[in-house]
Amino acid sequence: MSGWRQLKENGFQRIVDISLIIPVKDEEESITELAVEAIQVMQNTPWSWECLWIDDGSVDHTQYKLETISRNDPHHRFLCLSQNFGQSAALHTGFKYARGKILVTLDGDGQNDPGEIPMLVNTLLDEGADMVNGWRPERMDTFFRKISSRIANGFRNWITHDRIRDVGCSLRAFHHECVENIPLFAGMHRFLPTLARISGYTRIIDIPVHHRPRKHGVTKYGIQNRLWVGLGDTFAVRWMKSRLVFPVIREPFGFEQGRKNNE
Repeated sequence: MSGWRQLKENGFQRIVDISLIIPVKDEEESITELAVEAIQVMQNTPWSWECLWIDDGSVDHTQYKLETISRNDPHHRFLCLSQNFGQSAALHTGFKYARGKILVTLDGDGQNDPGEIPMLVNTLLDEGADMVNGWRPERMDTFFRKISSRIANGFRNWITHDRIRDVGCSLRAFHHECVENIPLFAGMHRFLPTLARISGYTRIIDIPVHHRPRKHGVTKYGIQNRLWVGLGDTFAVRWMKSRLVFPVIREPFGFEQGRKNNE
């Protein structure tokens, strides 16, 4: 069996408690430090875990750094996309191949604090939630990024009738099944809580998290048109909210017997 075929067949097996999913684009200066932080945090938790990095078409030495990280610690795995498909595609790929029962997403630039991960996961479990979103009371970004995010966030909530405080915060924890059926489109990552709610996972909580200044480089996922594109995507998500259907099976019959007969 080829390695790629085996990867596809094993992609949905839940064999660890937590999968950290980190999309990166040209973050060679940040990822080693972030990987060390993740190890320090997760090794002091009771959960089995993995860290799945998605290299979204980097053209610097990101892949080389990920190879080194993965060789030094088997908790770390990575996938390289053939080109830059965008943050939504990178996250969706991570959802597909993550092996954790619970998924935790964070940015690869080091601004999300891995030290918040245990709090997110414990809140998810203790509160019986489907998803726990971080929100940044003190956001360490430029004035333009803060204002554009605030406008877009308010508009999204108004149009979709949602109540997410900071949908732009990548730091969140949720059960794997919350994202199994969400559609992939450019900009999907801006609507993850709403899309999870559309799929029937309605127990969604916001909690404050620490946000750090960027130490290395500049953002690789540009903001040139993010405000206007995000506003346009909002109408598409509102349509999805009224039209998408996710059938739930009440009781299967005959499938186990059929599997035995085929063995």
